[in-house]
Amino acid sequence: MPNPDPNPFTNTNRRPAVDGPFHAHEVGLALRNSGILLEALRHEVTPAGLHYLLSHFDVPYVPDGTWQVEIAGRVRRPGTIALEEIKRLPSRTLRVTLECAGNGRAAMTPRYPSMPWGHEAVSTAEWTGTPLRHVLERAELLDDAMEIAFLAIDRGFDRGHEHAYGRSLLRPTALGEDVLLVWAMNGAPLLPQHGYPLRLIVPGWYGMASVKWLARIEARAEPYDGFQQVSTYRYRPVPEGPATPVTHMRVKSLLVPPGIPDFYTRRRMVEAGPVAVFGRAWSGGGTPIARVQLGVDGHWQDAHLDPPQGRYAWCGWHALWRAHVGEHELSCRATDAAGETQPLTQRWDSGGFGNNAVQRVEVTAR
Repeated sequence: MPNPDPNPFTNTNRRPAVDGPFHAHEVGLALRNSGILLEALRHEVTPAGLHYLLSHFDVPYVPDGTWQVEIAGRVRRPGTIALEEIKRLPSRTLRVTLECAGNGRAAMTPRYPSMPWGHEAVSTAEWTGTPLRHVLERAELLDDAMEIAFLAIDRGFDRGHEHAYGRSLLRPTALGEDVLLVWAMNGAPLLPQHGYPLRLIVPGWYGMASVKWLARIEARAEPYDGFQQVSTYRYRPVPEGPATPVTHMRVKSLLVPPGIPDFYTRRRMVEAGPVAVFGRAWSGGGTPIARVQLGVDGHWQDAHLDPPQGRYAWCGWHALWRAHVGEHELSCRATDAAGETQPLTQRWDSGGFGNNAVQRVEVTAR
């Protein structure tokens, strides 16, 4: 992968798309981060240790329980609020499916050199916290506050820009009842890698919006211009061309690879005959799943949908495949209630974002 400037702290050029084997830097990112094991899709709620993980910089060390969040900007009552005070505000628990915006990037050709996700960057957890609006109402937003920015304590460089990770939401979105300041995951305190002691959860959006290690909330009269808001997480079908912000998750589904695997290739082996196939499907913005189809060698059949698990949680599905001896390709595709259906092939994006093409699993029946 060519690099016009060997010093990453001064190289502000966009990383060029690449073909071929993964670069050592990509492999290094894959060793730092982790995806769900596809067989763990059987769990309605992903165990914390199996939940996918992406951290842009180092996981911060937080030594004690004295965490405070600064409230600043266009508010009448700026200041700080302690985590224990946040916990005393009204709270709720939501079951939320989170997916990394770069999930599926490794399948794009050429691909953007970054975290080389296959299909595994998605999970569902039960998040407990205080609706953000309670904190914003206490701070008394001024009339001209149009955006709310969220700043974390993890800090580093990306394309020559030093910054703390940060994102923002428009005021109406931030004041929604379902945007949470979260301190617990699956009924236990947040793990360090998942944002301990406090993080944001924005249901229905790709995971980049759910800022971890939250330290500052800033009401702004102008758009937030942080690096992770304006320089990345934007769809660009043409490099350096017009960009559209990444927001809600696209409709998608996955299946649990059936049978048993080869250790190295992960190709599957099943016994010929009836084979139960199971998976999950989800969409963004709280849009329910209307239909899932199982594909066998390009022929599609409707799957059965399980009862919904919540507005923002994935939906289970199952189907029966009568496997004949030979080589087969299984796939699945979902359609949501808005009529959006997964494409059969990925739409290319220069940053590798939003790939919701159907999953394909090679299976041998004996």
